Amino acid sequence: MAFVMVPEDADSLRQEKLPEAAKNVVAAIEKVAQETSEANNMAAMLRSIGLVATVTVVLLIAFRFLFRARAWMSRRLAELAHSYSQKLSPAGELLLHRDRIIHAIDRVASLIYWMFIAFLMFNWAGFVLSRFPYTRPWGEQLTNYLIIVIKSFGSALLHAIPDLIIAVLIFFAARLVTGLLGSIFDRIEQNKISIAGLDQDTVRPTRRLVSVAVWLFALVMAYPYLPGSHTEAFKGLSVLVGLMVSLGASSVIGQAASGLIIMYTRTLRPGEYVQINDSQGTVVEVGLFSTRIRTGLGEELTMPSSLIIGNITRNYSRTVQGAGYILDVNVTIGYDAPWRQVHAMLVEAANRTSGVLHDPPPQVFQTALSDFYPQYRLVCQAIPTGPSPRAEVMSALHENIQDVFNEYGVQIMSPHYLGDPDQPKIVPKDMWAPAPADT
Repeated sequence: MAFVMVPEDADSLRQEKLPEAAKNVVAAIEKVAQETSEANNMAAMLRSIGLVATVTVVLLIAFRFLFRARAWMSRRLAELAHSYSQKLSPAGELLLHRDRIIHAIDRVASLIYWMFIAFLMFNWAGFVLSRFPYTRPWGEQLTNYLIIVIKSFGSALLHAIPDLIIAVLIFFAARLVTGLLGSIFDRIEQNKISIAGLDQDTVRPTRRLVSVAVWLFALVMAYPYLPGSHTEAFKGLSVLVGLMVSLGASSVIGQAASGLIIMYTRTLRPGEYVQINDSQGTVVEVGLFSTRIRTGLGEELTMPSSLIIGNITRNYSRTVQGAGYILDVNVTIGYDAPWRQVHAMLVEAANRTSGVLHDPPPQVFQTALSDFYPQYRLVCQAIPTGPSPRAEVMSALHENIQDVFNEYGVQIMSPHYLGDPDQPKIVPKDMWAPAPADT
């Protein structure tokens, strides 16, 4: 069977001019006859096989050449990277690390190498399939597909250039706006200018919020001009990203909102000594999602913003006079000790402690009258602001309280009181430093 005409062909013949239609029919019949003859011609098939083998050998040689060229290029670029990394090292400090540069260059060389390999393999497959009558349509389709892809890519690139220019201009305008606002925020942070509601504590989060808002607005404005924004794949990706953000943003947004509340209400400031829940320490950094606190025992605690908002925060630095923080100690003393004497002993212990201020003077409060003992709280102000000095001052204050109560023969009651002992639980002064303690 060499030629068949169907009703659709007759319709197309009516629409075309008869001489041109006849030429097309004759060309199609001649092509079928030629390919049928070629398929039955053993010599032509052997020539095609030989040509395919020759092209395959050339392809393998090209692969070998590309492999050596890739190795040579990697070595040469590595040498250049090493020399330039040595030049870009002012005062012996490397600005560009040699290993990272070589790794990046190797990745780029590998990408170029495999792109050439894929291009040669694609053309080789199209050439081989085009040599034989039975597979020639597949080869022609491969070749036409590559040409169509290159044309469509080039056409899309040319049409996308104006939109890309508009998108770049939008992002450039956003960068310019954030730069101008950044200079204003810098002046506010340096106390050169003042704006209502902004100070050194709130200018940093405000800068971040404004920058995020400007860039999000720029992204929304530039979205229609991005290449592929109207394709179904891009729309599907946008839906997927939106779904992921909506599922995972509840806790993130809650933490961010808590961090903003802490910053704008000025609940915490770096350098202040606070107690959050059962943890005490100096505030190191107040962030959007967490706050870092350093204790006097060498620990650094990271607390989520939602935890701080959901618990009572005690600030020992906010109400002091000048620099420093508040110290408080709770002790329980029996009812047999006169409360005036207890007040005087606690004040004396505070005055003996190095770092505790005499002005304002230490104060003692009776916070509870329990079944077996009153509870006293000593409140005083100390000078150091770091976490370690505060731990040292607190330890020294505890030591002085024990010494003063032992000197005056007053027993400190345990919270787990069961009864009065036969002998008072006090330590005489000559036994304050038994071995191995130093005198």
